[in-house]
Amino acid sequence: MGRMFVTHLEGKFYSCKHCRTHLALCQDIVSKSFHCRHGKAYLFSKVVNVSLGENEERQMMTGWHTVADIFCVGCGSIVGWKYETAHEKTQKYKEGKSVLERYKVSGPDGSNYWVSHEAHVGGSDVDDA
Repeated sequence: MGRMFVTHLEGKFYSCKHCRTHLALCQDIVSKSFHCRHGKAYLFSKVVNVSLGENEERQMMTGWHTVADIFCVGCGSIVGWKYETAHEKTQKYKEGKSVLERYKVSGPDGSNYWVSHEAHVGGSDVDDA
């Protein structure tokens, strides 16, 4: 594999709690109403600096979904999952979006929230697997 380039986000963002690699901008949050085995999780329209695991079928509170775990490229920690396919019509809005688990990232509701001072920023689901 070639050299890994890491995207640097500016403004308010979420980062990996282990290595502080930037993962997503606050402005890209679609929903804060998601849940995982360990508590809160947020749905994002866009995440960066992650790699995808294998696609797998998972039964969640809202039905069957094809998902792939997402891993921080900085340290390899699993930080959430990406929705590849939603099998229920009402859940199609999740396709292509990613969930970050709050206990695995640093963000705006804790002392580990990282803000770049160089720029300014102009249905719940449970993973039963």
